[in-house]
Amino acid sequence: MGKLAVYKYVSAMFLVAQLVIAIFTFVALFGGNVNPAGNNAQAMLVYALPLLIIANVLMIFYWLLRRRWYLILIPVVTIACCIPYIGTLYQFRSYDKSLENKAGLKIASYNVAMFGRETSGFMAQDILAEMRRQKVDVLCMQEYNETSGDRKNSVSYKEYFPYMQIGRDDMVIYSRYPIRNHKTILFDDTNNSAMWADIEINGEEIRVFNVHLQTTGINRTMRQAAKMQMNGGYEVSNSRLLNAIYGNYTIGMLFRAGQAVTVANEKRSSEKPCILCGDFNDVPYSFVYKTMLGNMVDGFKECGSGFMSTFRGKKPVRIDYIFHDEALKGLTYYRGDITYSDHYPVFMKIAL
Repeated sequence: MGKLAVYKYVSAMFLVAQLVIAIFTFVALFGGNVNPAGNNAQAMLVYALPLLIIANVLMIFYWLLRRRWYLILIPVVTIACCIPYIGTLYQFRSYDKSLENKAGLKIASYNVAMFGRETSGFMAQDILAEMRRQKVDVLCMQEYNETSGDRKNSVSYKEYFPYMQIGRDDMVIYSRYPIRNHKTILFDDTNNSAMWADIEINGEEIRVFNVHLQTTGINRTMRQAAKMQMNGGYEVSNSRLLNAIYGNYTIGMLFRAGQAVTVANEKRSSEKPCILCGDFNDVPYSFVYKTMLGNMVDGFKECGSGFMSTFRGKKPVRIDYIFHDEALKGLTYYRGDITYSDHYPVFMKIAL
């Protein structure tokens, strides 16, 4: 009787764990539908979605081992509902290189991290060489600094990109086609910003948005904690550090939500076809992602392949994007492998 009671207890606990995991997964899937200003907890669950999906997969194996066939349906149905989210991270199609030969607009987005603050111009020139090799028509840079290396080599940039528009100091759009109009979009209480430029291609204008949303602040918090510990041996407890990280991330999340709404409203007011790209500092299916996407098309889901991550930190996440209006059609989408920044560049070719 004792063994049977323990067996039933363990089975009941696993069933409860399965139900909790499934409920949390569904709540996280809809976390991007709520503004973090009104519900931090649900919005934060979006960031745990990969772990929740893995937990559901493990539960499938557990129920298989236990031969509880009817209970397998719970994690299977849960994972099936996650397929649209999984598609923002991984696409099973293979890359079709022949599509690169089709006519279209090649656009790139790259957070260059101020070219590492180097002044020789080497990094800027190497990035330009890569853009030439990729035959990029429009280049959107974030964390660009006009006093860094590329300013000293602006002549060579203009040889390939004869048209250029600077937004706030950290934003720039380079183009091989004429820029007819532009606007800088400033955000309250932050140095981050967005901009757009109307680019004329074959007599038609397309509005290209370049966006850099609020950072998470986690890396800054970690550096500050390490500095405090080095200076005078001041101990920063794990609980205090976690509270600081959570606080910074929550504040950043609220900032990004407001900034995303501002850009989305600006985009909706455009009567021209739009391409929206940049560093969102947020993951797929978050409120920021869904707000910025609206009724646009995620280029990676449309024509990307394999696993997509754009941040070069310890946790590979996708935070850089290229979206386009439904009136346009994507041909190719992929990530570059140059390592001059803590981000990778993303490239997309769009048929016009």
